Amino acid sequence: MNDFDDLLDANRHFADDFALSGFDGFARAGVLMVTCMDSRIDPLRMIGLEAGDAKILRNPGGRVTDQVLVAIVLGVALLKVKRVLVVEHTRCAMSSSTEDELKERVGEYADTDASWMTIGAIVDPEATVLADVHRVTSHPLIGTDVIVGGFVYDVDTGLLQPVV
Repeated sequence: MNDFDDLLDANRHFADDFALSGFDGFARAGVLMVTCMDSRIDPLRMIGLEAGDAKILRNPGGRVTDQVLVAIVLGVALLKVKRVLVVEHTRCAMSSSTEDELKERVGEYADTDASWMTIGAIVDPEATVLADVHRVTSHPLIGTDVIVGGFVYDVDTGLLQPVV
């Protein structure tokens, strides 16, 4: 038995009624969301969208990294993105410890030094959202016609709280 057989079986069932064949890949609702990889977050459903409506970028903490900026630039330039949501969330593992503590925990797990790694701990979620929104709005390849909002998602209520 393959370690992925259960997932491949589920995929075959998914493909039975697959509805996106031939889809052009544009963001039908003109939306792109940057959010955390936390499994409590269901990005499309939380804003009333479905597959094909939005571009979803996920990483630890929902941070606007250099690679995320590249994806946003491509989204607005090529994939009809007009609105960008930067969404961090409550009770995030990235805000549970300092940068050094997270590096230490990773290093202990891997039994090797992780001090060289940038993890991106979040000390103040609202301040981080503001800074990440600024990274998007100040980027020279992202037009002023793109609307950017920052939010904190409450994993206990399912509600988005606007920050900016």
